[in-house]
Amino acid sequence: MAHEAVSAAEAREEGWQSIVTDWGQDKATFRVPWGKAMMWIFLLSDTFIFTCFLTGYMNVRMSTTVPWPNPSEVFGLNVFGVEVPLLLIGIMTFDLITSSGTMALAVNYGYRRDRGRAAALMFLTGAFGALFVGMQAFEWTELILKWGIRPWGNPLGASQFGACFFMITGFHGLHVSAGVVYLSIVAMKVLRGDYEKKGYEIVEIAGLYWHFVDLVWVFIFAFFYLW
Repeated sequence: MAHEAVSAAEAREEGWQSIVTDWGQDKATFRVPWGKAMMWIFLLSDTFIFTCFLTGYMNVRMSTTVPWPNPSEVFGLNVFGVEVPLLLIGIMTFDLITSSGTMALAVNYGYRRDRGRAAALMFLTGAFGALFVGMQAFEWTELILKWGIRPWGNPLGASQFGACFFMITGFHGLHVSAGVVYLSIVAMKVLRGDYEKKGYEIVEIAGLYWHFVDLVWVFIFAFFYLW
């Protein structure tokens, strides 16, 4: 029995040593590429941050006794003299959903080693992201100049509205902006043929980040604009 226990302990030690050796030699441990594993870890940590933000927002929203601004009024868009509720937000949401489709196609062409189409679709995805950020800047300008909403105050009702809105949408907008830069750099390297030898998993890794950003927007859209 003692001999078997020693053998089991030695086997476990050898197993851990082999894992440490693989990690030290930059090998794909557990058959998961390093880049993809690190991206998943990053996205998990980001999920915690956005969850804390949205949970805090819900707590503030439900506990405040001061009326909350009407989203249909505050986020409406005037078109030829007609106020259309949530029009800009609908366009922004459609823009990001479309970008998820183009990113998925880019990943597909990446694994086919069609670097021309993969790069073109990544550039198109980045363009959708830049358009989203531009529309968000317009939305912020309207809130600040037209309605007088600030991070520290809100003449339309609850003062927490401005702080929650600018913090959460700003944090998400920063992610979209970073994603546009990230996709553009990867697309240029794909087009240049830098990944011909080691494969195009980087396109899928970039796609994971972009799909995460799009998914987070769905929750922000539901909490801020539909509630």
